[in-house]
Amino acid sequence: MQTDHNLVWNKCLAHIRGKVNENTFNTWFSPVIPSSCEGGKLTLQVPSRYFYEYLENNHVDVLRDAVYCVIGEDASLSYLIRNTRMETALATSSAPLRTKSQSVSIPFAQNPCPDFPSQLVSKYTLDNFFEGESNRLARSAAIDVVHNPGKTPFNPLFLYGPSGVGKTHLCHAIGNHIVSLTPNKRVLYVSAHLFYRQYTDAVIHNTSNDFLRFYQHIDVLLLDDIHVLIGKGKTQDAFFHIFNHLHQLNKQLVLTSDKRPAKLDGLEDRIITRLKWGLTAELLHPDLDLRKQIIDYKTVENSISLPDEATSFIAEKVIDNVRDIEGIIVSLAAEARLNKRTIDMNLVRRIVSRTVRIKTITPSIPRIRDVVCRYYNIDCTTFQASTRKQEIVQARQVAMYLAKKYTDSSLSTIGDEMGHRNHTSVLYALKTIQDKTEVNKRFRAAIETIEDLIKNG
Repeated sequence: MQTDHNLVWNKCLAHIRGKVNENTFNTWFSPVIPSSCEGGKLTLQVPSRYFYEYLENNHVDVLRDAVYCVIGEDASLSYLIRNTRMETALATSSAPLRTKSQSVSIPFAQNPCPDFPSQLVSKYTLDNFFEGESNRLARSAAIDVVHNPGKTPFNPLFLYGPSGVGKTHLCHAIGNHIVSLTPNKRVLYVSAHLFYRQYTDAVIHNTSNDFLRFYQHIDVLLLDDIHVLIGKGKTQDAFFHIFNHLHQLNKQLVLTSDKRPAKLDGLEDRIITRLKWGLTAELLHPDLDLRKQIIDYKTVENSISLPDEATSFIAEKVIDNVRDIEGIIVSLAAEARLNKRTIDMNLVRRIVSRTVRIKTITPSIPRIRDVVCRYYNIDCTTFQASTRKQEIVQARQVAMYLAKKYTDSSLSTIGDEMGHRNHTSVLYALKTIQDKTEVNKRFRAAIETIEDLIKNG
């Protein structure tokens, strides 16, 4: 005798809802679709073999009670696994539910190999993840997580913010700290791009079950840049089931993205809902004090010393990306060691200008004259005086040369500003400095340094 399977299953769900929490109900019972109910045998469709195995091994008692209550004690249960190519019936649970279903081996319950590949970068720690207003909530939550992974309200811990604010650093730091406290934990850091590549490769080689087995026995999963999975439906489906399994077993999940969950258009709603179950913490661009802390740490790490003025200059100019700060410090260290150069403000300005756009100052003849005087340590009165001292003459010629290069002033105007020289003196200065820069590398470097000072202050 055939019975309305939808009606039967709805009654079963009503019974189940009173026995399990909402999270369990939504994860393990809502996705089930009734297929038929005939002769006391209820057939259910489930999304995957893993789903079936987990349901049988963890929730068969509540299923049995519900089916007994609705159909009777002679009821039996079977499953269909929904597949993209075909639907395959499973007979494992088709026996009457009076006795518990045959035990099914859970592949992800295997002991992990001793050299579990955590993929963590050891240099990223909580000690060198400096705290500021921009990241205080995220760092505080991370500290709670590492001391009690999977058992705090921060599961999942969802970190979001623009590139270069420390999301990846904090991910690795969480993993490294957990491993140091509990070495037996199976901790894995993986980028969403690699996760996608692994899953795609598993599908191509028909090893999807191996892929799931691997991820289903992880204790702490750190998935970086989950927004990469947008538009990748099948990979999202795999992640959905992995997430459900790990979360159900109180395993810790830490995820990062460039946007908060609600803004991840193209990610399935069921995933977005789960991303909101724990704590969502935003990381902002580091403030000035935090940038200075980072610069100080990076200089020590690279065994260099910076003038206080240089530290302030870098912190004020490089405001968006911590990676830019790291790159600048590495470049300064390379210049100091390889080129045997002293790290001064001229070098700092040059290196910083390669990384970020520095607001330049419009040159004027008085400014050019003042910068040249400062560079050569000559006071302005001496600079303009009628003297034939070589160092004064050269400084004046350099000023004339740069005034012609950076302003639209006439030769007569330039001469007047340089101590009332005539235009012939200016022409001679232009030729002299031009010739010298072509043959003297040290002199050319000095001219370039003065130009940087004129443009950048």
